[in-house]
Amino acid sequence: MRTSPNRLLATTFGAVYLLVGLLGFLVTAGVDFFATEGGKLIIFEVNPLHNVIHLAIGAVLLIAGLGSVRASKLANSTVGAVYLLVGILGLFLASTSLNIIALNGADNVLHLASAIVLLSVGLSQDKAPVARTARS
Repeated sequence: MRTSPNRLLATTFGAVYLLVGLLGFLVTAGVDFFATEGGKLIIFEVNPLHNVIHLAIGAVLLIAGLGSVRASKLANSTVGAVYLLVGILGLFLASTSLNIIALNGADNVLHLASAIVLLSVGLSQDKAPVARTARS
């Protein structure tokens, strides 16, 4: 893992998102599963669905990070792309009834920042070496 940026990032982000998912349940007692406004976890709003999503993403990243470079690269790129989409959509959904994961401005910033980091590492690091052929 020390030589793979993708494995290190997936493992770290996975552990953090698992922790955030668990901590989120401490502040969402009495909050509806699909509530458009959730409990406050520091400056972020979460509802039970949001917590479950954090747990799922954390598990995917952690399992991939503890697995292979290929798995962590795929997980980082995929989760990064999903977070990019969620970050952009969140800008438009935050104050509507379609906001079923209780997004707020801080969530959008965090999702976009996570997307940039995950996509940057997932798409640029741990490239397979190019096979060289002998020139005639």
